[in-house]
Amino acid sequence: MEDSAAPGAGSPPANGNGNGNGNGNGGGKGKQAAPKGREAFRSQRRESESSVDCPTLEFEYGDADGHAAELSELYSYTENLEFTNNRRCFEEDFKTQVQGKEWLELEEDAQKAYVMGLLDRLEVVSRDQRLKVARAVLYLAQGTFGECDSEVDVLHWSRYNCFLLYQMGTFSAFLELLHMEIDNSQACSSALRKPAISIADSTELRVLLSVMYLMVENIRLERETDSCGWRTARETFRTELSFSMHNEEPFALLLFSMVTKFCSGLAPHFPIKKVLLLLWKVVMFTLGGFEHLQALKVQKRAELGLPPLAEDSIQVVKSMRAASPPSYTLDLGESQLAPPPSKLRGRRGSRRQLLTKQDSLDIYNERDLFKTEEPTTEEEEESAGDGERNLDGELDLLEQDPLVPPPPSQAPLSAERVAFPKGLPWAPKVRQKDIEHFLELSRNKFIGFTLGQDTDTLVGLPRPIHESVKTLKQHKYISIADVQIKNEEELEKCPMSLGEEVVPETPCEILYQGMLYSLPQYMIALLKILLAAAPTSKAKTDSINILADVLPEEMPVTVLQSMKLGIDVNRHKEIIVKSISALLLLLLKHFKLNHIYQFEYVSQHLVFANCIPLILKFFNQNILSYITAKNSISVLDYPCCTIQDLPELTTESLEAGDNNQFCWRNLFSCINLLRLLNKLTKWKHSRTMMLVVFKSAPILKRALKVKQAMLQLYVLKLLKIQTKYLGRQWRKSNMKTMSAIYQKVRHRMNDDWAYGNDIDARPWDFQAEECTLRANIEAFNSRRYDRPQDSEFSPVDNCLQSVLGQRLDLPEDFHYSYEIWLEREVFSQPICWEELLQNH
Repeated sequence: MEDSAAPGAGSPPANGNGNGNGNGNGGGKGKQAAPKGREAFRSQRRESESSVDCPTLEFEYGDADGHAAELSELYSYTENLEFTNNRRCFEEDFKTQVQGKEWLELEEDAQKAYVMGLLDRLEVVSRDQRLKVARAVLYLAQGTFGECDSEVDVLHWSRYNCFLLYQMGTFSAFLELLHMEIDNSQACSSALRKPAISIADSTELRVLLSVMYLMVENIRLERETDSCGWRTARETFRTELSFSMHNEEPFALLLFSMVTKFCSGLAPHFPIKKVLLLLWKVVMFTLGGFEHLQALKVQKRAELGLPPLAEDSIQVVKSMRAASPPSYTLDLGESQLAPPPSKLRGRRGSRRQLLTKQDSLDIYNERDLFKTEEPTTEEEEESAGDGERNLDGELDLLEQDPLVPPPPSQAPLSAERVAFPKGLPWAPKVRQKDIEHFLELSRNKFIGFTLGQDTDTLVGLPRPIHESVKTLKQHKYISIADVQIKNEEELEKCPMSLGEEVVPETPCEILYQGMLYSLPQYMIALLKILLAAAPTSKAKTDSINILADVLPEEMPVTVLQSMKLGIDVNRHKEIIVKSISALLLLLLKHFKLNHIYQFEYVSQHLVFANCIPLILKFFNQNILSYITAKNSISVLDYPCCTIQDLPELTTESLEAGDNNQFCWRNLFSCINLLRLLNKLTKWKHSRTMMLVVFKSAPILKRALKVKQAMLQLYVLKLLKIQTKYLGRQWRKSNMKTMSAIYQKVRHRMNDDWAYGNDIDARPWDFQAEECTLRANIEAFNSRRYDRPQDSEFSPVDNCLQSVLGQRLDLPEDFHYSYEIWLEREVFSQPICWEELLQNH
């Protein structure tokens, strides 16, 4: 459903222009196109009503999906035949080493001895022999499913075997093999010569990456029943992955280099889905997930002497309810209560009524009592040429659970009779800049001059201003970023007196140092893959091929095989979107906590690589259909497919899909992308204008059809920051959206987001804002990471005795020619001591 104007309606094509005309009224021209406009409205209404049936989605946001689901997404359905191949390779090797027993029957020492033998046999010259042994190791990591009776057993033994494999040094051995395969020029050139790359071109890489992913994912998972040995192994493994071991780069950087090599076209056979999944899980394991991030934030605020956080944002979002559509009876009741627009206009008492409504909204913050301000006559509905205004009636999902209205005679409701939740979900925040701006305006008005950044002197200001400043200071919020920016400014001003900055060697800091010089290439590569995997992308000849590790050697010949491959390809793309969105969000959040300019550096390169229009393009689809898509075949998912005979697949069973209400990974991806967009645009007016220029408002409003509180919250945040640029008519036509923003999004006390009065909204400052930020980032990176050894700020030793007493490293053969050097450089050079004394 497109939010474009009806033909001939005489209004702008969309409501996202930057000149304040939103979706303006077409005036008299709109009446000429009334039949067309009414027909378009009815068709939109029918489409909307068909989508309003979406129930509230019981979705719990977290670091990742369930353990079994995360393991199953590693494999494409095309790879299912390889499970049997892995089992055969293991059993052939196991029978030659152990007689008369199965793996699960062995003692732990015997199992360790067998694994040691496997690792020894990995070091053979023959490539085929190495692959067979690697498949045997992969079968162990997959849980020796041939000896298990249930899915629970497979997952249990997979985790047990992965800990055993790690303790025997398997990960290091496979890391060496991975380096060999990455540098294998023969495989790269062979893939480049092929007209069509298939799953057979990446067999060795897929086996290696699968073993490493299973080890990372199983060891990363923490359980209360884990033994002390397993807990110690987990921390050791985390340290190995986080820091440079044996003069090698951190493991995440190796995977990043694989991503860029794949996107450059030099290695089109790389199984990019497995690389991205492993990269995401390695970053999550080494840096920490969202709950760990919250704990780090609390700890860092305490170290900096900042007050504790007012609330845990994760818990607040979890307690939110999704907005739901009002019932038809509520619309009737409210339309009966609403006075005609002509009576609202021309009455002096209307201002008092509006103020009363504002007070009512504070009490009944679950309803939109601004509804009485909206015109309801059929004539005005027809004259609204822009489809966006009509869309507001369709997307009434922003209202809370409907309430049955009283008869008209009982219109004034009392707060005691209806149980409404009190208060707003978020504590309001005020920045230091907001207090300074408020005092600047007040002093100019009442005194006639300002005092700069002084927020304590209130002499000459009236009493209400004193109370306002007191309230603002009570809700003042100092972020970690504010402290970091202030410290950076001081270090730039006084490099000598403040001395050298002590930078703790955290995993996040080490990762940033390693990524720094290639970070633009990393971001561009990730966004290229995201674009290729987006469902709205059209196939182009110059786009990269992300299907190398899902297409079979022989293309399907039957309808059933084609349907199965189609589901597999769609699932493959969804998993890629999920891993990239989660990876980028984790990187941004960790870098922001580590240092704000690290976050800004990554953000700028994402913006320069067109991340904002890419995300908007992703959401410019039927997002409800994407979230409820059933691109999975449960009987083919690991570990189910390993312990039972596969039933005969039919076209009906493939079309039916699973019984889930929604697709977890797709909803997870959508929330991550919205959070990413929020991170990029928050407090950045130039980037907010990009949202307006790309007409994001109707695209985002369509996403509100999904009844999930967290997704709706981040959509509303994105609508809030651009509301002041969309024009008065847009705000007037979207009062339900405005009301939902008021109810669900955090308030900034003197932020007039609902109006166009912000002094920071001057378009000529946008370019300067971005350039200033870039200069600050470059100064930070240069000061911290590009310091030469002989810097002009390095101390100079002026003491003659200490300079002469320094020990110099002379070449080994110097004593042979010492006398010659002394004669040539010292004795044969005349020295005029008088001239030396006169000059100095």
